[in-house]
Amino acid sequence: MVADVRKAAVLGSPVSHSRSPHLHLAAYRALGLTGWTYERIECTAQQLPGLVSVLGPEWVGLSVTMPGKVAALDFATSQSDRAVLVGSANTLVRTENGWHADCTDVDGVRGALLQGGAPDLDGASVVVLGAGGTARPSLLAFAELGAAQVTIVARDADRARLALELSATLGMRARVIDLDPALVADACGAAGAVVSTMPAAATPPIAQAVAKCPFVLDAIYDPWPTPLAHAVTAAGGLAVNGLLMLLNQAYMQVEQFTGMPAPREAMADALFKK
Repeated sequence: MVADVRKAAVLGSPVSHSRSPHLHLAAYRALGLTGWTYERIECTAQQLPGLVSVLGPEWVGLSVTMPGKVAALDFATSQSDRAVLVGSANTLVRTENGWHADCTDVDGVRGALLQGGAPDLDGASVVVLGAGGTARPSLLAFAELGAAQVTIVARDADRARLALELSATLGMRARVIDLDPALVADACGAAGAVVSTMPAAATPPIAQAVAKCPFVLDAIYDPWPTPLAHAVTAAGGLAVNGLLMLLNQAYMQVEQFTGMPAPREAMADALFKK
């Protein structure tokens, strides 16, 4: 029936590598939504408002990856509190009044930390490598898990300003350090967990220093293992890749798009049993 046809997609540039279709299509089939589709659409931040504005009523939701997350937040008719707090949105959901923005990246980081085997972070010191779009959701996830102090590792202190301000808002003591290996080693050696949001090519100079922490979540999942993951495992630590982040952020997207509980086992099977 035409009434059963619904569309969703992931927007980004580049987007051809995205594994989100595997997750969403597996979820829709498990939920019996046989008329639902999910595709990849190449879309820059500048293109996003025009593209989303002309989508027909059959479009129920959009996943947004780089570089459009800030544009998605700005475009939306309404925004969740957490999306406003972190300053970006990876989720747009069709409502009666327009498009609603949310940031399920927070769920992605928090879920990956918990499922990946991170230690109890209540009152702990933690480290975030990078200060870009994924860093701020990571800070909120750490705060929700009770972290008390965070070190933000960034090349440019000015670029880290928003992350530093968010940390203060969340009640975490925060500082910014540069990529000096000695400073990074001291911070990671005292940390309960590290989340890396840096490109793989940026981490080799500090990989041995980061490996002082026994648990590292790297947002990258392809190619894997990264130089950072090699260093962590060689030092006897646990390196978790970004597939767990992708999976956990998709659960809430599916629930917001469909109004039904996410079929978590089916989604995990689609991602990992390839």
